[in-house]
Amino acid sequence: MAIAAYLLGSISSAVLICRVFRLPDPRHSGSGNPGATNVLRLGGKLPAILVLLCDILKGTIPVWGCYFLGLSPWALAAIGVAATLGHIYPIFFGFDGGKGVATALGAIAPIGWELLLALAITWLVVALITRYSSLAAIISCGLAPLFTFFFKAQYTGSVSVLIALILWRHRDNFIRLYKGTEPKLGTKRTTAPEP
Repeated sequence: MAIAAYLLGSISSAVLICRVFRLPDPRHSGSGNPGATNVLRLGGKLPAILVLLCDILKGTIPVWGCYFLGLSPWALAAIGVAATLGHIYPIFFGFDGGKGVATALGAIAPIGWELLLALAITWLVVALITRYSSLAAIISCGLAPLFTFFFKAQYTGSVSVLIALILWRHRDNFIRLYKGTEPKLGTKRTTAPEP
C-alpha cells in the first residue's frame, strides 16, 4: 500500500495541468516549485485550484482507503509519508517535485473535518496578514500536531512525523523569509517568455 501511495503521489498534478493549459513548466518557471502557489502565479486561479485539489486527493485516497482496511495510526502515517514523498520526489518526473503541503494535508484529512478546518483557517489568516504562502504553510504545519492532539490524540505522533517531513522540505523558505527575499502572494514571477 505504501508503494502504491508513493506511485500515486509521484503523478505531478502541476506539470500535467500546466501542459493542459499550455503554461510554462512550473519546475523551471516562477519559483521553480511544481505546486498550486506557483501555478497560481503562472496561470491564474483555475489551474491552481485544479492542482490543489489533485494534490490533496493524492494524499487522501491512499490514507482513507487504508483507514477502512483497519490499519494502525502508524501504518496510516507510513502511507501518508509515502504519498507525500511521491509528491516531493516523483519517480515519473525525475524526482523533481513540490513541497508536499497539499498532499500531506490530504493525508491528514481523514482524521476529521475539524482538524482540516482548523488548518485551513490558520493558513488563510496567516496568508491574508503576511501575504506569504510559505509562512502560512509553515505555521499551519507547526500547529497541526497540537490541533490533532485536541481532536484525535491517537494520531498526534503519526501527524508529527508527516509534519517533520514538510518542515524539512521548507528549509529554503525559512532562509528566504529570514533574508526577506521570499515572494509574496499576488506577485507574478515568470522566467519563461510570454506566449
